[in-house]
Amino acid sequence: MEETFMEFWLREAFGVVKDYFLFAGGAFVLFYFILKKPLWFRKVQKKMPKNKDYFRDIMYSLISVTIFATVALFVFYFYMPQTNIYFDFNDHSLGYYLFTWVWMFLLHDTYFYWMHRAMHHPKIYKHVHLVHHKSTNPSPWTAYAFHPIEGFFEAMIVPLIAFTVPVHISSIGLFFLFQIFYNVYGHLGFELYPKGFHKTWIGKYVNTSVAHNLHHKRFDGNYGLYFLIWDRMMGTVREDYDSTFEETTRRHDEKVSQHI
Repeated sequence: MEETFMEFWLREAFGVVKDYFLFAGGAFVLFYFILKKPLWFRKVQKKMPKNKDYFRDIMYSLISVTIFATVALFVFYFYMPQTNIYFDFNDHSLGYYLFTWVWMFLLHDTYFYWMHRAMHHPKIYKHVHLVHHKSTNPSPWTAYAFHPIEGFFEAMIVPLIAFTVPVHISSIGLFFLFQIFYNVYGHLGFELYPKGFHKTWIGKYVNTSVAHNLHHKRFDGNYGLYFLIWDRMMGTVREDYDSTFEETTRRHDEKVSQHI
């Protein structure tokens, strides 16, 4: 029996809620309780958010989830035949399948960078993006804490992917699962990449938790999502990024030994 549009919407909404609480909740328990003490030296801002911050972020995130589910409803339920999504692996080669992953990452990162910078326009920021920036010390719960208008524009990456180059349905599902994971990492408040990663040939172009944490703390610069490619091209990498990354990934005993 074919799903009704309401059944489809509820399934999509439940799926995104489940993934959000799985990744954000799991990261919260792991880093803010279990590993808090041993990894405290990797906490970007040496303080914890307040309970009201967690509650606000969760409430706005649940609103964002309903928006994502509604956009998915229109794309995958009403307009699926018009999309470029394919279901048979034999329609394209394995090399093409892997290429679409590169394409989705670059497309999403480019879209996010310029949309994000637009959200920082003074007339938009104070009415829309400020909701996300109320978390000056973000936590995993901040990942989807958007004003409904911003939530809509965040969700528009779904039709952008679906209506451009052909993409297999499995890669879309896995890609959006990964973007939840990386969004949670970006707002984690702890840096997971190893010391010196930001200076490697690839690390220079990878967005990190430190980079995005500085964006929340200082309100500008470091606009990327997965990468710092556009930030480096446009000169929007914060000047304090390197020093903050080095400070965050340096153990306390190393700092002590340097002064002996």
